[in-house]
Parts: sequence; C-alpha cells; structure tokens
Amino acid sequence: MKKNLFKYLSGNEYPGRGICIGLSSDGTKAMIAYWIMGRSANSRNRVFETLEDGSGIRTVAADPSKMEDPHLIIYNAVRTINDTTIVTNGNQTDTIYEYIEENRFPGYAFEAALSGRRFEDDAPNYTPRISGVVDMHTGSYKLGILKSNELNEASMEQQTFDYPEPLIGEGHLITTYEKNGSPIPSFAGEPIKVAVNESDPHAYAAELFKALNEDNKVSLFVRAITLSDGSFEDVIINKYQKTEE
Repeated sequence: MKKNLFKYLSGNEYPGRGICIGLSSDGTKAMIAYWIMGRSANSRNRVFETLEDGSGIRTVAADPSKMEDPHLIIYNAVRTINDTTIVTNGNQTDTIYEYIEENRFPGYAFEAALSGRRFEDDAPNYTPRISGVVDMHTGSYKLGILKSNELNEASMEQQTFDYPEPLIGEGHLITTYEKNGSPIPSFAGEPIKVAVNESDPHAYAAELFKALNEDNKVSLFVRAITLSDGSFEDVIINKYQKTEE
C-alpha cells in the first residue's frame, strides 16, 4: 500500500533528513528528493548551493559567522558520476563517488563504500547515515542506512534496499529518524513505499517543502532525470538566506 508522501511528512514533526526516490507518474523520469531539517541553531544555519560544475549540491553555512561545528553538517549532498546520481546525508557521498570512479567492486560499489563507514558520532542520537544511488537511464535505484543497534549503541547495522525494477508512480522514502524525541529514535524497517504523482520538479519541490514542518525545515532539493537521455533538472528551495562572510 503506497502512502501519500505529503500527508506522511505533514504529520511528522521531525523525520530529520530524508531521501525519496521513485519514478514519475508518466514513467519518463526518475524523481529524487533530499531535504534537511534542524532543531538547533547550528543545524538550521545552512543552505543548499549548486556545485561549481553543476553536477549536484552541497550544504554551506547560511551565516558563516554563526557556524559552530561543521563536521557533520557541511558536505556534498548530491554528486553525479557517469550515469549515476548519488545522494546522501553526509560526506559518504564522496566515499561512494570514489568507489564508483575507481570501479571498485563493480555492481556493488554502493554497498562496499558504505561498509567502511559508520553512523554519525553525535551521541546520544547517533544519527543514521542514509544514502541512495540512481541509474539515470533505467531509473533503478538503491537506498542504504547505517545506524546503531537500539539495544547496543556501539553496534552498527548496515541495511541496503535494491529496487532494480521500479514501478511507474511509485517511490521509496528513507529518513534519519522515525519522529521527534530525546534521544531521537532512528528510522526502523524498510523504506516507506510512497506515491510519486509528479514529473514537474518545481511543482514536486513546492509541495514537498510545504509538507515539511515549518519550524524545523531548512532546505530541499529535487532532481528530475529524463530517462531517455539522462539529462536532469534540479530545484533548490532554501528557508534561510545566505550571507557573505
């Protein structure tokens, strides 16, 4: 049973960072969405900006003078290599990129790259690392999560979910957290099956950003990939304005 993505998000105060990947309702495009949220001033002090080569995005400080600790919140979030789009919630984006670039473990670079990484070192939350890769011609995709075991925070779990034959109008959502809390409970179970009813990235982004909690949302990215030729269109929505140093 597919969930309504917008209703799910509007009813969840704090799912944290999220990745949703699927095929458009007309089957012509792969749709990727990635967003960040924040409860602290440091987490909210961010915007998305396009990489210099136009192949993806990174997070940067909205106000550099107020940045406190960048090590978990400043990173390349989306990169493109060959026929693959990589999207993650941390610097594992670069790890996956390097494994694909060097052709390590052909066909399994995604899984292998993540096997050398761990969840974030932000006790007591131990925020999961969530990641995705998309084939820009077939629309097939994978999602992965690295998280701590709820019974033993020192023990890591790695889960990968492979969707080699995606269905038209269907996608999967994975988030860092299940909901708000203290500490915040990590995402559990398989990625949530959702309906993807848009092929227009601007309309999709606007509806998604509207659905995210007003107090906690920070930035949103949407990429629509035309499967026939691998071209793509990106949309960025930032809640906060970037200021110069």
